[in-house]
Amino acid sequence: MRIRNREEGTKQELNMTSMIDIVFLLLIFFVMTFKIVEMEGDFSVRMPLASNSSGAVDDTELPLKLRLKADENGRLTSIAMNEVQLGTDFNALRETVIGLVSGTQPGDSPEVGPEVEIDTDYNLRYEHVISAITAVSGYKVGDETVKLIEKIKFAKPRR
Repeated sequence: MRIRNREEGTKQELNMTSMIDIVFLLLIFFVMTFKIVEMEGDFSVRMPLASNSSGAVDDTELPLKLRLKADENGRLTSIAMNEVQLGTDFNALRETVIGLVSGTQPGDSPEVGPEVEIDTDYNLRYEHVISAITAVSGYKVGDETVKLIEKIKFAKPRR
């Protein structure tokens, strides 16, 4: 006679109901908490070339020149837009840009719109560069974003 193992006769089942419940709860959680936000920092930035090539960019393509000067510690000492001194006030820079680009239409494409070239000292702190980009690229009025300049180019940093 053959002796049967009682454990072989019992069938092991996996309860899928609780797994499906957890998957649906996670799905509902992620769907309900998903927020669609406007992209930040969505502007065209062209960095300078690494080599000293003779194929320099034509100055007629760069009507706005922003110069940021720093002291030996990297602090901002002056801001100049097209050779006009603005002190160290980024709000004055924004107002100057608004005055300069007021002739462009809001529907103009970035290829047609104005372009700014940011020329910085080598040791300028990065926070000042970001503040300058923020000042020239646009500002918020309530929940609406007003775009000013989308084409931003960097000159080689000065030593």
